[in-house]
Amino acid sequence: MNAKQKKNLIRIAVSGAMMLALEFVPVEGLARFVLYMIPYLIIGYDILIKAFQGIKNRQAFDESLLMAIATIGAISLALYDNGDYTEAIAVMWFYQIGEWFQSYAVGKSRNDISALMDIVPDTANVEGEDGQLEEVDPDDVEVGSVIVVRPGERVPIDGVVIDGTSSLDTSALTGEAVPRTIKKGEDVASGCINLSGVLKIRTTKEFGESTASKIMELIEDAGSRKAKTEKFITRFARVYTPIVTGLAVLLAFVMPLYHIATGAPAEWSTWIYRALIFLIMSCPCALVVSVPLSFFAGIGTASREGVLVKGASYLEALAGTKTVVFDKTGTLTKGVFDVTGIHADDIDKDMLLHMAAHVERHSSHPIAVSLRNAFAHEADSCSVEDVEEFAGQGVRAKVNGKVVYAGNEKMMATAGVEAHGCENEPVGALIHVAIEGKYAGHIIISDVVKDHSVQTLKELKKAGVRQNVMLTGDVKEVGERVAKDIGIDRVCTDLLPQDKVAKFEEILKERKDENEMTAFVGDGINDAPVLRRADIGIAMGAMGSDAAIEAADVVLMDDDPLKIPTAMRIARKCMAIVRENIWFAIGIKVVCLILGAVGMANMWFAIFADVGVTVLAVLNAFRCMFVKGIKPENA
Repeated sequence: MNAKQKKNLIRIAVSGAMMLALEFVPVEGLARFVLYMIPYLIIGYDILIKAFQGIKNRQAFDESLLMAIATIGAISLALYDNGDYTEAIAVMWFYQIGEWFQSYAVGKSRNDISALMDIVPDTANVEGEDGQLEEVDPDDVEVGSVIVVRPGERVPIDGVVIDGTSSLDTSALTGEAVPRTIKKGEDVASGCINLSGVLKIRTTKEFGESTASKIMELIEDAGSRKAKTEKFITRFARVYTPIVTGLAVLLAFVMPLYHIATGAPAEWSTWIYRALIFLIMSCPCALVVSVPLSFFAGIGTASREGVLVKGASYLEALAGTKTVVFDKTGTLTKGVFDVTGIHADDIDKDMLLHMAAHVERHSSHPIAVSLRNAFAHEADSCSVEDVEEFAGQGVRAKVNGKVVYAGNEKMMATAGVEAHGCENEPVGALIHVAIEGKYAGHIIISDVVKDHSVQTLKELKKAGVRQNVMLTGDVKEVGERVAKDIGIDRVCTDLLPQDKVAKFEEILKERKDENEMTAFVGDGINDAPVLRRADIGIAMGAMGSDAAIEAADVVLMDDDPLKIPTAMRIARKCMAIVRENIWFAIGIKVVCLILGAVGMANMWFAIFADVGVTVLAVLNAFRCMFVKGIKPENA
């Protein structure tokens, strides 16, 4: 609890105790009135001030004015009639209990987001030319500076590790509890906590452009993007409150005048009492409070799972998503080449990889890098001489005196040997190897499918997504094979960046219902136009480009596609709770207002209709905070 919540809880306790004690004090008249006004003002002074300020600012029609009118009216009736002020104080007392409960619920739902708000450190340790450390404001650190992060400190700015090895706690960014090992040459994002060794980091971004700062901006902006449902509730309350106030006036004054006109007793106190009950019951607190709270809790829960949703409107759109369109490289696949198969003829597999890695020792091509990474002893004492690269074909070199060719089929033709095809229909490139004029085998190099891609697509189907589509610039054979392996419903290949936008437009036109949302998931800078065009754009955050993250509506902080169905589960649960609260609150209000108008409800019943319904709706909204993320099948 914060200080304000504690203060209000004390007010509730003190006024409640005084009200109970006054029931046993035998006092009448003015003294009774004065004594009962003490707990009334203790519990209700802020509501009365808000009501007065609302009238002063010409924004009078809110719950504070309704509470003020109802309780002051009840006190006036008590003065006129029987001197029982308990009902008036109880109305304000229970209302404040409801307000405190609401405040506590909002504070609780903020915890996950508040944890993120603390990810930006106040200082950075900059290493000077003499090796001395200077503690400065992160905003003053220039790109290319060397900063030192000691154990227990947060990384203040994005950069590359130039010295040191450590473990990083990335939970504030990704929701992942397992520490990540970091070493020299690797990128590190701001906001992570250094758990062990000292790290020297060369900054690659300014403080304002770093990951932690960007996350802060997303969080701060999220509240300003209201969902359609939230906007409807706001408009509803603005129209509803004046209407019910007018109906209460009709009950209080028109009905007695009608009775007088027909020759019946006016019964002013009865009708004014009913009007006051009507006002208390009519408060739209349950709707005004629970709907935004549900969205806020949903956004907080998503952030806990490593998913940043930029606003309630995007949470609502995510819940209505029926088609998900994926980029391939870096989204469903890792975006890095890897050795996925070694098929040797009359040679050991390790020797085949050994020879290919040495031939490619001096090449910077991604395929060459993947071969060297796959062979752990690439930097051994073997001699590599007479290296010659053939453009568009491959590389020839002498390895320990043997002439080795490594490359595509054209390279094998150059070597004068016949290349063998692969029986397993590989996804990716074949690197053929010939040694001393004899074909030795081939190595499969491909973009590796992410661990959870297959499970992601299954979970999306379970969540109600009807179609999963993949857009890729890869050739048809590779794209279709990847789509088949992971379970994509439809694939479009050989697409340039501008083609992706056109193809996505075609997919949008195929929708039968405009209320059905279409999401796009991407990570590259070339995905930014499609992310902006989509109903809901989802970007891979940790490795994704800044342009993609800026264009997206939802950011997955750890690049795990399984977060997509997790976010969708949270969004759909949130929307279900919002709809439940709307129907429940409006239904109960209508019934109670009718009962109050015909005299079948008293002040205590009115208190339940207002405070009770609000508390139940808030409790229901609270359920948004307990939606569990989808666990990996291989965890």
